Amino acid sequence: MRPTLPQWSGTLAAKAAAFITVMCCALAALLGVLVHVQVTNQTVGQARDQALQRLAQATERYEAGDSLKRGAGVDPPGLPRSLRNLAVGGDRGTMVSDFQGRPTMWAAGPADGERALAVAVDYSQQARTIRGLDRAILWSSGLAIGATLLVGAFAVTRVTRRLHTTALVARRISAGDLDARVNDSRTDPRTKDPARPQDEVAAVAAALDSMASSLQGKLLAEQRFTADVAHELRTPLTGLHAAAELLPPGRPTELVRDRVAALRTLTEDLLEISRLDTGRERLELDTERLGPLAERAVRGAGSDTEVRVVRDVAVETDRRRLERVLGNLVANAHKHGRGPVVLTVDGPVVTVRDHGDGFPEYLVAHGPQRFRTEGGARGHGLGLTIALGQAEVLGARLQFANAPDGGAVATLTLAAEER
Repeated sequence: MRPTLPQWSGTLAAKAAAFITVMCCALAALLGVLVHVQVTNQTVGQARDQALQRLAQATERYEAGDSLKRGAGVDPPGLPRSLRNLAVGGDRGTMVSDFQGRPTMWAAGPADGERALAVAVDYSQQARTIRGLDRAILWSSGLAIGATLLVGAFAVTRVTRRLHTTALVARRISAGDLDARVNDSRTDPRTKDPARPQDEVAAVAAALDSMASSLQGKLLAEQRFTADVAHELRTPLTGLHAAAELLPPGRPTELVRDRVAALRTLTEDLLEISRLDTGRERLELDTERLGPLAERAVRGAGSDTEVRVVRDVAVETDRRRLERVLGNLVANAHKHGRGPVVLTVDGPVVTVRDHGDGFPEYLVAHGPQRFRTEGGARGHGLGLTIALGQAEVLGARLQFANAPDGGAVATLTLAAEER
C-alpha cells in the first residue's frame, strides 16, 4: 500500500523547492569533492616532496657515516610495516600515519641489509588545513543552498501565485461568472510591454481572458437572439390565438388551438429563460410552509401525483418561483417518465421521482441543456432548464440522479426555518 502524501507535496512550489534542493546539494557535493581532492593532492604532494627531500639528505649522511638528524633513523619506532617492507624491497615510498598522537608523513628507503632508513615529517599543519577546507566547503555549500532556495522560492512563488490566480478565474468562469478576467498585466506590469518576450504564464492568462471574452460575447449574442425571437413571436401569436378562437367548433379547430397554445407556452418559456440569463431577477420573499406549497404546485400542474410529507418545515422563499420549479419537475416526470410519480417533502429537501427509464447520462453529469435530444428521442425541452435557473435564483440546489431500481429522481434542497 502506497503511503498517502500531504496535499502541499503536490504543489508546484514544493516540487520546485525539492528540485532546487537536490540540484544544489548535488552541485555542492560535486564542487566540494573536486576542491577537496585538488587541494588534498596538492598538500599531500608538497609534504611528500619535503619528506623525500629529507630522506635523500638522510641517505647521504648515512652513507657518509655521519650522524642522522632528528626525525631520521634506521627502522625507527612507529614506521608503518607496509612502508618498511617496501623500503626493504629496494624501493622508496611515503605514507601518512599517526605517530605519537599526531599525523606524520613518513618517507622510507633501503638501508644496508634488511633494514630501512626512514624520516618522519610533522603533518599536523597540512591535516588542519585540509580539515579547515572541508569545514569551509560545508559551510559555504550550506549558505549557497540556503540562498539559492530563498531566491528560487521567491521566483517560483511569483509564478505559482499567478497560476493560482489564473486557476481561480477559470473556476469562476466555469461557475458562470463570465465577467471574471485574469488581467495578468495588472500583477506584472512588464507584460504590458509588447517588445518584451512574454512568459508562458502570461500567455496562458491572455488565452484564458480571450476565451472568456469570446464565450461571453457568444452567450450574450445567444441571449439577445432568444429574447428577440420570443418578443417578435408574441405579437403574431396573439393574433393567431385570436383568430383560432373565431374558428368554428370541430376537431381541426381543437388541433389548431392546441398547437397555438403549445407555441405560446414555448414563447413564454423562451422569455423566462432570457430573463434568467440576464441575472437580474428579483425575489419576493415570504415565509411559506413547504408541505402545503408543494400540494398547491401539484394541483396547479393538473397531474396525478402523490404528495408525501415526511417532515414539514417553513421556508423563506419566493412562492411563485418555487411553485414553478416544482411544477416543471412534476410535468417533466409525467411527460418523459412513467407513473407513479411521487413528490416527497422531508424537511427542506423535496424530491420528485418517477418510475420510467431515468435521466440521460449527459443530464445527470452536466445538467439540463436547452433543446438537447438524445438518440433521436424527444428532448426534455426547456422545463428543466427553467427549473434549474429558478432554483439558482432562489439560492437552492437542484440535483438530478437515477434511482438504483429505476426511475428519475430530482432533488431540490432549500434553506429552512425550523419551527
